[in-house]
Amino acid sequence: MIDICEVSPRDGLQNEKKLLSAETKVELITKLIDAGITHIEVTSFVNPKVIPQMADAEDVLMLLPKKENIRYAGLILSRSGLERALRTDINYLHTAVMASDTFNFRNAKRTTDENVRELEKIIQDSIQANIDVTAVIGTAFGCPFEGKVPLLRVLKTTEKLLHAGCSEIILADTTGVANPRQVQNTVRTFYDIFGKSVKLGLHFHNTRGLGLANILAGYQAGVTRFDSSIAGLGGCPFAPQAVGNVCTEDMVNMFHSMDIQTNTNLEKLIDSAKWIEKQMNRTLNGMLMKSGITKY
Repeated sequence: MIDICEVSPRDGLQNEKKLLSAETKVELITKLIDAGITHIEVTSFVNPKVIPQMADAEDVLMLLPKKENIRYAGLILSRSGLERALRTDINYLHTAVMASDTFNFRNAKRTTDENVRELEKIIQDSIQANIDVTAVIGTAFGCPFEGKVPLLRVLKTTEKLLHAGCSEIILADTTGVANPRQVQNTVRTFYDIFGKSVKLGLHFHNTRGLGLANILAGYQAGVTRFDSSIAGLGGCPFAPQAVGNVCTEDMVNMFHSMDIQTNTNLEKLIDSAKWIEKQMNRTLNGMLMKSGITKY
């Protein structure tokens, strides 16, 4: 069974010039839930001057349907973000750090290790408030500024975040430079060191057309938890040429064609993709929404 974390309401929209209302975001999330998605990154608690697309985090959370089986995640990057999050009824939190010093400094004005030291206390305080934290390690497969990122560096960062109390680690290919062999080697090494009891997820961008190939490589190496974004929405405002995330409906189609279950309704996902494309008023990257479903 594949565990999908749908990231379009946050990662998908944070780089879009068009700002959607809280009501429209909630309508998107409701459509995704109706299609069978139960794990959704809905917003981020970040400086609205830096990411104005997420300025309405509290409004979105107030409007969301409350269902026991739905997990809503919010991204925090700082103490102020945690304080905002704790004033809401968010289910659990994501936090993020870049494995590359150069990228992390451009993003957060800190080196990776400095950033991790700050996050450790934030993670512990969140857990103390009974809210689990998933840590996303960006540029885990390469950096647009430094090139290759040593796997040992990624693993050492993972160790620190797990020690701080994170319940799950996501390795993210922030600018879409990973390749399938690299993904398999990374996943196998991760499991060799930390064991399969540690929850591991993968997050890919489709910058060079290898998003689905990398997901398949991760799956074949033992991962069943993947981030994706409806219609391929997404990009990173701090990463040059980071185009859309892996497309949810395209990924689901791949797994369904392999008789691997996702507990989602593919037709409803395609309808959601077409709907959000109209809201954004531009052509989005999803392939299946253009070609239609093939019966296997």
